[in-house]
Amino acid sequence: MTTLSQQLADYLAVRRSLGFDMTFEERVLRVFAAFADREAVDHITVDLFLRWKAAFGTANNNTWAHRLGMVRGFARWLKGHDERTEVPPPGLIPVKWQRPRPYIYSDKEVATVVARAAKLRSHYGLRGWSFSTLFGLIAVTGLRINEALKLDDDDVDLDAGVITVKRGKNGKARFVPIAPSTVNRLAAYRAECIRLLGVRTGAFFCNDDGRRPTDCSARYNFAIVSQDMGLREAQRFCKHGRGPRIHDLRHTFAVRTIMGWYRKGLDPDREMFRLSTYLGHVKPDHTYWYIEAVPELLQLASKRAERSLAENAPRKGGAR
Repeated sequence: MTTLSQQLADYLAVRRSLGFDMTFEERVLRVFAAFADREAVDHITVDLFLRWKAAFGTANNNTWAHRLGMVRGFARWLKGHDERTEVPPPGLIPVKWQRPRPYIYSDKEVATVVARAAKLRSHYGLRGWSFSTLFGLIAVTGLRINEALKLDDDDVDLDAGVITVKRGKNGKARFVPIAPSTVNRLAAYRAECIRLLGVRTGAFFCNDDGRRPTDCSARYNFAIVSQDMGLREAQRFCKHGRGPRIHDLRHTFAVRTIMGWYRKGLDPDREMFRLSTYLGHVKPDHTYWYIEAVPELLQLASKRAERSLAENAPRKGGAR
């Protein structure tokens, strides 16, 4: 019997060959497949998913709907190889999804995140260097967490001041210019890695053992920092807790950039396409979302719209 875990390995390999980032999905699906293996089940059914849900632990319906989507993708692929496979229906987990409102960090909070991360301890001391630099880079460039973690040393051109994101969320490459202050920080980090490890391993961000940090370890260390500075409540048993996320550093970068346009009197419609490209958004609509999601930004946009209407309104007694 071919186990579900063995079939999952083939599925992940195929998806990655098509350019999909499966980092998070792999973590969830491996837990699902391991449960199926323990149950001695080698194909997916609705009942298997529901039993896994009952045994996996508590989570809200939004989380389970997300996990259902991952299992459905795996099941659709398996259906072509095994007719016994049941693809769980999309409405199996009732949910009304709403995009969460982003948390916008203050400048002081961003500085504190970077400073507290620098104090994270490890055997050689590289943990603090790596995560403080990682969090800081996301804050000043708006990179996604996995885009930053996947950077190779060759992707960071400090002479030109440009980072190459080879494969973003949608499989597209892009160039991300960085400021001189960011160049200096990344140069200091690179030098420290060489000093501590003796050689560059290929990955830009490294752990003490020279390996690339995982998405899971980045989120865990961010949770520790957030709890330490009071952004999240302290948790037992190494739990992450709830509160502002790493991804909110990206949101903060985008919102601060857009707010700067309004305060400088720039045309947001003209600038939005540039920011969308910089952030790696497929459509500018994904970037315009920030205006509705952040009250302060919506207020600035509304004031600009009111001024524009007033300036274009016909004057009394004027030509008709």
